Amino acid sequence: GQKVRFSVNKMRKGKAEGRLLEVLEKSPLEKFSSCPHFTICGGCNYQSLPYEEQLKLKENQVKKLLDEVCDDYKFEGIKRSPNQFSYRNKMEFSFGDEVKDGPLTLGLHKRGSFYDIVSVPDCQIIDEDLRKVLKTTQDFFRNAKLGGKSIDFYHKMRHEGVLRHLLVRKGLKTGEMLICLVTSSQGGIDSAEGKQLLGKYKDTLLALETTGTFAGILHMTNDSLSDVVKADAVDILYGKDYFYDELLGLRFRITPFSFFQTNSAGAEKLYSLAREYIGDLTGKKVYDLYSGTGTIAQVLAPVAKEVTGVEIVEEAVYAAAENAKENQLDNCTFLAGDVLTVLDELTEAPDAIVLDPPREGIHPKAIRKILDYGLSSFVYISCKPTSLARDLEVFLEYGYQPVRAKCVDMFPWTRGIETVVLLSKIKK
Repeated sequence: GQKVRFSVNKMRKGKAEGRLLEVLEKSPLEKFSSCPHFTICGGCNYQSLPYEEQLKLKENQVKKLLDEVCDDYKFEGIKRSPNQFSYRNKMEFSFGDEVKDGPLTLGLHKRGSFYDIVSVPDCQIIDEDLRKVLKTTQDFFRNAKLGGKSIDFYHKMRHEGVLRHLLVRKGLKTGEMLICLVTSSQGGIDSAEGKQLLGKYKDTLLALETTGTFAGILHMTNDSLSDVVKADAVDILYGKDYFYDELLGLRFRITPFSFFQTNSAGAEKLYSLAREYIGDLTGKKVYDLYSGTGTIAQVLAPVAKEVTGVEIVEEAVYAAAENAKENQLDNCTFLAGDVLTVLDELTEAPDAIVLDPPREGIHPKAIRKILDYGLSSFVYISCKPTSLARDLEVFLEYGYQPVRAKCVDMFPWTRGIETVVLLSKIKK
């Protein structure tokens, strides 16, 4: 119901693709905003819609995409997030300035901008403890000195400066927090004076009144030219470099860059749905492809004969193996590598496969290898409906038909949505 100004960038298959330039008239549905940063911050696109309207919008968008691919299936609607606020267990914030040469800012990117950073102390999708850490970190480094000078943020174009990112994580069930300050190695941050300053920062965080506990406070050094949150070196300022959280009665060890669903309560709904779709696994061998830290594999392991997870990120594979030990699951195996190549090394065919690929979906060559197993059914978990719709066309070519599909809202106030699809071989 909005009236907008829109720039068409390309035409593809008779459809226009482009970008929004300006909202000229709001929709009659836009009567709500829970976040004071909504009009500036680029994080949450649906903040102006009541939650029920967001669910309808996402449900209709996904159903429309799936209906364009196939029509003979049962669409089971959308499952709401158990928590609409303070649900995210992980956030990545950037250092910068809101305006050129303005004060040091720590927050999220301004809407439509690659450079400008907006301070978001009242962000509604993380809990109060992480908001306190965010504000305290910004205040501390605004006032900090190193070598008698203020500490500058890392400039993306000049590749100069010190402060880069703040990564925060918190366990929903355990309340444990892992805080990671990411800097370059410039400006003397690794000098004796720099280490003393980081010690003061650690003490400042530990002095906060929080409902959760600090499992670890880390200083990460990142000298890569790309603007990504990563670490060339890690210094533990306090505690340890991991924390624990729990899902569906299982305990998971999570490191700074472990893949773990950002909405823990929502993940329980998502994985329970996937477990329902896949059916009885008694005595069966299961492949969990794109397995991350092995959450789905370990949810299925108690009822399956054997579960093999395949994941390209080696750190995630190591974490998955450790988590399986933690949960006393001895029927899980995790392999590091690209699904496309690892499948060639697996000689025994599985009885069931669960697919949970990254946003871009499954590589075309990999999907055909997967389908060549000729299984009676597959469960596909997707975080990007357009990739899902594209991949489903290949399943249809191989004689598979979506039977059931349901959305799970893991990301309230944003455009993000998870979809679970059960595909079955059509009997001739």
